[in-house]
Amino acid sequence: MRICENTVFVSVRDLIEFILKRGSLDSSSMMSASRAVLGTKAHKKVQKSMGDNYTSEVILQHACSYDDVSFVIEGRADGIIENIDLIIIDEIKSTTTSLDVIEEDYNPLHLAQVKCYAFMYAFDKKLGTIGAQLTYYNLDTKETKRFLKLYDYEELETFFNDMVAKYAAWIRFYINWCSLRDASLKSLVFPFDTYRAGQRELAVHVYKSIVNKTKLFVNAPTGIGKTISTLFPSLKAMGEGQASKIFYITAKTITRTVAENAMNNIHLGGTRIKCITLTAKDKICFCETTNCTPSHCQHAEGHFDRVNAAIWDALNNSDLFTRDVIESFAKKHRVCPFEFALDLALWVDVIICDYNYIFDPTVALKRFLDARDYILLVDEAHNLVDRARDMFSASLSKRKVLAAKKDLPKSYSAVKTSLTKINSYLLDIKKDYFENDIAFIKKDMPKDIYPLLRTFINLCDKQFQKTSKSAIDNDLLDLYFEIYGFLKLFEFYDEKYITYANNESGDVVLKLFCIDPSYLLGEIMTKFKSVILFSATLLPIDYYKYLLCGMNDTAIRLDSPFDKSKALRLIASDVSTRYQDRANSYSHICQYIKQVVDNHLGNYFVFFPSYKYLMDVYTRFVEMYGTPYAFHIQSSNMDESERESFLSQFEENPRDTHIGFCVLGGIFSEGIDLKYDRLIGVIIIGVGLPQLCLERSLIENYFNELGKDGYHYAYTYPGINKVFQAAGRLIRTEQDAGIILLIDDRFNNALYKNLFPAEWTPYYPVTIDSISHFWGRFSNLLV
Repeated sequence: MRICENTVFVSVRDLIEFILKRGSLDSSSMMSASRAVLGTKAHKKVQKSMGDNYTSEVILQHACSYDDVSFVIEGRADGIIENIDLIIIDEIKSTTTSLDVIEEDYNPLHLAQVKCYAFMYAFDKKLGTIGAQLTYYNLDTKETKRFLKLYDYEELETFFNDMVAKYAAWIRFYINWCSLRDASLKSLVFPFDTYRAGQRELAVHVYKSIVNKTKLFVNAPTGIGKTISTLFPSLKAMGEGQASKIFYITAKTITRTVAENAMNNIHLGGTRIKCITLTAKDKICFCETTNCTPSHCQHAEGHFDRVNAAIWDALNNSDLFTRDVIESFAKKHRVCPFEFALDLALWVDVIICDYNYIFDPTVALKRFLDARDYILLVDEAHNLVDRARDMFSASLSKRKVLAAKKDLPKSYSAVKTSLTKINSYLLDIKKDYFENDIAFIKKDMPKDIYPLLRTFINLCDKQFQKTSKSAIDNDLLDLYFEIYGFLKLFEFYDEKYITYANNESGDVVLKLFCIDPSYLLGEIMTKFKSVILFSATLLPIDYYKYLLCGMNDTAIRLDSPFDKSKALRLIASDVSTRYQDRANSYSHICQYIKQVVDNHLGNYFVFFPSYKYLMDVYTRFVEMYGTPYAFHIQSSNMDESERESFLSQFEENPRDTHIGFCVLGGIFSEGIDLKYDRLIGVIIIGVGLPQLCLERSLIENYFNELGKDGYHYAYTYPGINKVFQAAGRLIRTEQDAGIILLIDDRFNNALYKNLFPAEWTPYYPVTIDSISHFWGRFSNLLV
């Protein structure tokens, strides 16, 4: 559905599904990953088999008004049969269900769809009578079964108008809401008494980019207030009719919370705006294990019977839909909270969500990507490069293939045979390449495995139709979706991809690796009216502009709003943290840590390039000095509660010195907001280079071939960004003061100094006097 110049455009399919869909939510019914491809082929086969009086793929459109709302209903009939005495509208449906059990009322939505097309055609051609035909094609037997029914025009008109009338009630509500919202937004004022330095400039740039329908890159240091400075002008533009929906996307839960808080402040000021935060299915699901079948989940059973009532209730009684609010309405109406939130999002103004809802080819919300007046705000945009590589890549594991095959029953014999062939393909890679110490790296897509994977998907689709939903093996189901994602990427594979295989602990893993995601990101971004990409560490800007498809777009850099003298920036350039030198660096690093923390009681973070390095230095520190401080060690795979417990140790007004040993690039080096004296020092060990691996080598070689410095694209730039992010944990408000110590001789090189942000000057060598003098000036701020 889209609204353009006071006219509502909606497809026949969307109309009937919204009004007529009933029954239970069943994830297993959504598992026919290959059906779209097979269905298209089946349609063409049936269409070609018809006579000369058959016209395929006929576009239909009907304009009408109801309750002062103008509609344009759109659709495409699979075929129109023009007989001398009768016109017949043909709607083709492919299926793996036996045709013996399919009758005319098999699926009410199918019948409703062909009846709508019949009305639209009859209206246009002024026909008194018309035929509506459902053609079912069985993908297994290749047989067809048809149901033809004649309708008087008046009967079809009544049916069609009744559906439009029901839909019009929703549209009237939405139009009235938009009018109320826009009037409210026109009086929206900035929700704080004054603008911080740089805030007004950023807001003006964002607003102009929206009006001019352009993309904007923003490097805005911590403290400017990027969230409100991008949301505020976007909302003002919406109130002026420049946009109908705003997406605020980010990679971190903490930054989604910041966006929620900003929207709450705006709402508390009296502005009427509807905002929703989308939460991942596994987090918001009410069940211990996510299994969206009516036999497993009471909220899935009858979901579609109740979901519209839940949406109507929510829209009329709330504006801000946080996770708690969504769960409350979902429990009240006994609907799936995840699917309810997705449907509710169609009717709200601002959607806060993860990157994957926009960019991931397997889960993206394609329902939103048809409109051209949406605004996309990309927070922490430096994260999008590697996230995009992950979303546009896919892997296939030999071990998982064997695990899925292991316990399948005899009824799955065809599936097992298919898995045997896939396993043989991967086994051949092991024999021909790994056992001969030859790397498996190909620029071309692995075409030979495509039919094997497609056959597996087709066989699973057929088998799942025959199997009790709760009886489908979890290993098989996981592999099914992984292979579906793998096949999906064949649609995008080009010169920016490479195929490689790894021997990972005895497992053969075949991967379609997206080296350069710029084109695919750009294709998605073109679907939005304006895209604003912002971060405190979008440096070097040309690196990000290239990889985020914006070489010709505007980029701005804003100065830090904080007093530079409140941060003492030190470089210890007499230590090498290169891998081969690390064992010799432990004692020296311990000395520097002690030198910094002994000067002032308080809370400190020390960041290391690896967990092993962290533990080795911690062990050496204890050997040298004992445990005179409260140490907090980041462990691997910390869950949310462990993370919060770790951060809670760093309190305001500490009575003892607390030192957090953390991993650079990990969960504590980004998105952590420890204000005032909750953190007064950050020590960073090393320049953050990613570990040497095949993928980084492939990235390096790819960009070298493009005439760029491949090493910087693969290692230097991603590494220094981790350093910037870790350093950014310090100085979160105007009242904060503290020390940043960089330990590595490379920080003194011209290359790295040229990458430093402007606010990082001046920087000094480490001395007791410089640290003591600094705290002598600023310790009063932390009392």
